[in-house]
Amino acid sequence: MLAGLAVLLSNAAAFAADAEVKIANFTFDPPTLTVPVGTTVTWTNGDDIAHVIKETDNRFRSGALNTGDTFSQTFTTAGTIEYFCAIHPRMTGKIVVTP
Repeated sequence: MLAGLAVLLSNAAAFAADAEVKIANFTFDPPTLTVPVGTTVTWTNGDDIAHVIKETDNRFRSGALNTGDTFSQTFTTAGTIEYFCAIHPRMTGKIVVTP
């Protein structure tokens, strides 16, 4: 029984370590995402125009994401990360990483 519980908990941790931001209609959805340390966030472009994900402090930047393309970033330290589209700077988002 304990082994089964351990497997269940390890699977839950694996699912908790992934999150998604959708790009649609020139917005990031959700605009603010809160995740625990160690989470990998994946952005998926659903628009019919390219976007580039760029962190405000230049810690990461995607290439040009065409329709259906994805970009992933793993967050290893707690804090608030602000980002925007380098092509369309009015598009902004935030990742809040909790300990």
